[in-house]
Amino acid sequence: MENKGYLINEVGILGGNDKVKTNLFYLFYNCCKRGGEMIDTHCHLSKDDYDDIDLVIKENKEAGVSKMIVSACDKKSMLEIISLKDKYDFLYVTMGYHPSEALSVIDKDLQDLKKNLKLSKVVGVGEIGLDYYYSKEFIEKQKWLFEEQLKIAQELDMPVVIHSRDATLDTINILKKYSVRGIIHCFSGSLETANIYIKMGFYLGIGGVLTFKNSKLKEIIKSLSLDNIVLETDSPYLTPVPYRGKKNSSKYLKYVVLELASIKEMDPKDVIEITTRNANSLFDFNNK
Repeated sequence: MENKGYLINEVGILGGNDKVKTNLFYLFYNCCKRGGEMIDTHCHLSKDDYDDIDLVIKENKEAGVSKMIVSACDKKSMLEIISLKDKYDFLYVTMGYHPSEALSVIDKDLQDLKKNLKLSKVVGVGEIGLDYYYSKEFIEKQKWLFEEQLKIAQELDMPVVIHSRDATLDTINILKKYSVRGIIHCFSGSLETANIYIKMGFYLGIGGVLTFKNSKLKEIIKSLSLDNIVLETDSPYLTPVPYRGKKNSSKYLKYVVLELASIKEMDPKDVIEITTRNANSLFDFNNK
């Protein structure tokens, strides 16, 4: 954990005149001193994004992150993380082809994925799903890739990490066809959609977007139980306030915790305890 002086400085960054957030920050500091540690259920670690991955991992550990689950969602990132995952005992992996890979993935790639999912410390399938934001020209290919990976997850009885952007209805309808559990990564939908996913047995992945000034997610979180939420960063993307605009890292997960604690009017210790329990109930860390 960082030294106390550093944390006091960060209280100022959060807004030194905000008594609630100041108190929450000290509660968070004391929580980490007592061993409360966070699980980042979704991050990316690539040499393309970080000059010194070993240093990044070290800083994350010192910031109170007890486990990092790295999402490898294309061939290159899968090869990278296979060579890195056993170097650190708190590093785990999910593997799966992102919908942006739909045009390049062939049957052999899926066969290789199935083999890799059986490797040590690989705890889930993802991120997989549908993304209609940039183009709808290859929707059917995306659906095919999504379903093929859901079949693998169902066969291997592994959790899935779902990417869904501008494709909520198709995502829900396809998921209903399979007996899978998992996380809706970077959830940003409506309260109605949240409750549909929760009823289906999914957790909602909540990250830096929650801290953004005009985020509609704040109101939705007020109506949800933390029993249905896990923490994530999606680093190096979606950096939380007060570091928005800079490269993200799991060490900033604490700001998501603080925002959740503020919204729910809870001790950050309880936020960490509940979200960590949720992650541990979903992913099989012990047998990996």
